[in-house]
Amino acid sequence: MDQATQPAAAAGTLKLGDLTVNRVAFGAMRVAGPDIWGEPKDRAAMRKLLARAFELGHNFFDTADSYGPDVSEILIAEALHPYPKELVIGTKGGLTRPSRHRWDENGRPEHLRRAVDGSLKRLRLERIDLYQLHAPDPRIPYAESIGTLAELRRAGKIRHLGVSNVTVKQLEEARRIAPIVSVQNEYHIENRESDGVLAACEKARIAFIPWYPLGAGRALRSARVNRVAAGLGATPAQVAIAWLLTRSPVMLPIPGTSSIAHLEENAAAGRLVLSVGDLSALDRA
Repeated sequence: MDQATQPAAAAGTLKLGDLTVNRVAFGAMRVAGPDIWGEPKDRAAMRKLLARAFELGHNFFDTADSYGPDVSEILIAEALHPYPKELVIGTKGGLTRPSRHRWDENGRPEHLRRAVDGSLKRLRLERIDLYQLHAPDPRIPYAESIGTLAELRRAGKIRHLGVSNVTVKQLEEARRIAPIVSVQNEYHIENRESDGVLAACEKARIAFIPWYPLGAGRALRSARVNRVAAGLGATPAQVAIAWLLTRSPVMLPIPGTSSIAHLEENAAAGRLVLSVGDLSALDRA
């Protein structure tokens, strides 16, 4: 793989079960419209961005049926199907979007079965590489939701299972029901509340996928991130992503954007090396 033309491959690889992916991945949430709702202003531009993401070495794409809803999955298929053999697609279900600003949990077995079938259709797949329960539903026993996805995995509709927005206890419960290859929780340099979950993932060799890897802009506004970036001749986004990569060997950042310029900037973080001094400065309160 040519790291000159595929900078996202420069940070090495990570295993998702039996699948190997580059450690700087792509989050496809923002290819939908504003507020992750409805259609983007320019569908052709988003298809071009998705194709460019793969060209840059992003061979793991993260999406969800709630992004749009449905829009992100549809655009991925429009841009990249028939899929390159190296591309791994992860999607999620278990959150619904009754309106622009609502994200409602739905872990009912009947909903999850419909959700998996819908994602298979929109992504034009016979089997989903990675399917993650987007969030626990407080109204439904967690074991019931995970058990439903385990059944769908045994039926051949899902290759690997993951979970999202979980505690260590919930991760352990899920692992007693089915093999879990990934956890997706909020995590970035300004929010490390999931350190315990990350440690559990390291122990079990489970990929940890940090959502909001740039903290929805918080990391970019951090004074210490900006100081380190200035010293390295890098951007704050690149430093924030490189910090995640250094933080843990199981970390799989998924920075997302609707801008090709930002896409190329983020991909280049795979080449950035932080020194011990840089890391010390970044971890200083």
